[in-house]
Amino acid sequence: MTVHLVGAGPGDPGLITARGLELVRSCDVLVHDALVAPELVAEAPEDALVIPRAPLEQAEINALLVEYGRAGLEVVRLKGGDPFVFGRGGEEALELAEAGIAFTVTPGVSSIAAVPAAALIPVTHRGSSDRVTIANGHGVADDPEALASLARGGGTLVLFMGLERLPELAAGLVAAGLDPATPGAVVANGTLPEQESVTGRLDELAELASSLPTPALVVVGEVVGVAGRLRAAVERQHAAVG
Repeated sequence: MTVHLVGAGPGDPGLITARGLELVRSCDVLVHDALVAPELVAEAPEDALVIPRAPLEQAEINALLVEYGRAGLEVVRLKGGDPFVFGRGGEEALELAEAGIAFTVTPGVSSIAAVPAAALIPVTHRGSSDRVTIANGHGVADDPEALASLARGGGTLVLFMGLERLPELAAGLVAAGLDPATPGAVVANGTLPEQESVTGRLDELAELASSLPTPALVVVGEVVGVAGRLRAAVERQHAAVG
């Protein structure tokens, strides 16, 4: 039997892969993250053991995966987004490999591009950005060298887990040389019906986003301006139809 590390996608339950849904529907044990859509958890068989990630520590999760894997069960570790993008999937895979437990990785649609796309922001766009840099916003907020590197990188910057530290992040990027007028956006609950987003100058973004809930993704770069053009085009189409 096998432990399957499966990406559930960015939020919308319809964005899980066909393979991922197949594994959920045939598992004996489902260990799922808090942000995984309830509709996906409900897809597990009625007799499956369903274990929520919270409030367990990562070491406890690792131990459970090894325990149930050794017991000869089909185990699905269902993770938000993609298991190997800020999902600690690599840690779990190493733990399983070192324990001699067979495992597979089923990629998920990552928030890197899916959440910006849900807000009509293309992370790459000819003439605006030919590269994308991702970072853990919480981790780099107090690291001037990391912020300087991000500011020099050019292209589009996508920050995971950055909303709570957005004042420090924005100020740090500006101090590192990024133009204060650089367009930025924050997208909360991306791909879900309750999605909210704000856009504005980098030096104003923290104030504009102060009332948004988590989880949220921060996007910085000229591509944010493309979203405004797309929204205007969509509004013109709707007006013409109406």
